[in-house]
Amino acid sequence: MARYTGPKSRIARRFGEPIFGADKVLAKRNFPPGQHGNNRRKKSSEYGVMLAEKQKAKYTYGVLEKQFRNLFDKASRKDGVTGEVLLQLLECRLDNVVYRLGIAPTRAAARQLVGHRHITVDGQVVNIPSYSVKAGQIIAVREKSKSLEVIGNALAGFNHAKYAWLEWDESQKAGKFLHVPAREDIPENIKEQMIVELYSKN
Repeated sequence: MARYTGPKSRIARRFGEPIFGADKVLAKRNFPPGQHGNNRRKKSSEYGVMLAEKQKAKYTYGVLEKQFRNLFDKASRKDGVTGEVLLQLLECRLDNVVYRLGIAPTRAAARQLVGHRHITVDGQVVNIPSYSVKAGQIIAVREKSKSLEVIGNALAGFNHAKYAWLEWDESQKAGKFLHVPAREDIPENIKEQMIVELYSKN
């Protein structure tokens, strides 16, 4: 599957936020990349601000434009506030749930674990990162993958109580997706209404 593979610190600096997780470069250089990044004072247009918000959401969840547009179209057909439903659909992606459960340190790592068949859903191996997890489903580390160092390191000290919509069983290395999270429970700093307004202009 195609995905962004460029320098992540550069993207994080563009938005001024650690959207890929902890970023040492961002801590030292919290200004846009480039020769004049520290001196830029250019004011973005309204369209530019909305576009940047969409780009931030795409990079945060590791979704490319076509997938993101399809998710937006799906969200717009569902009941509820379109922007909130869009974020909920992104949160229900299997790679994101694996990341939220602490099985992987980043969404990119979670995507790799899923793609390499280390993750099961209700006991069946699922290797599609975009798979939409439903309430009540059990997401677990495959039996023969439980000894992987990357998974052990990620889980070490992880606070499983931080997400109310997930339940973790340490002995089984498995988590239960209790329900779709409400907007106030999603910690990402994304102004989803701007994304809705952007697509309404197209």
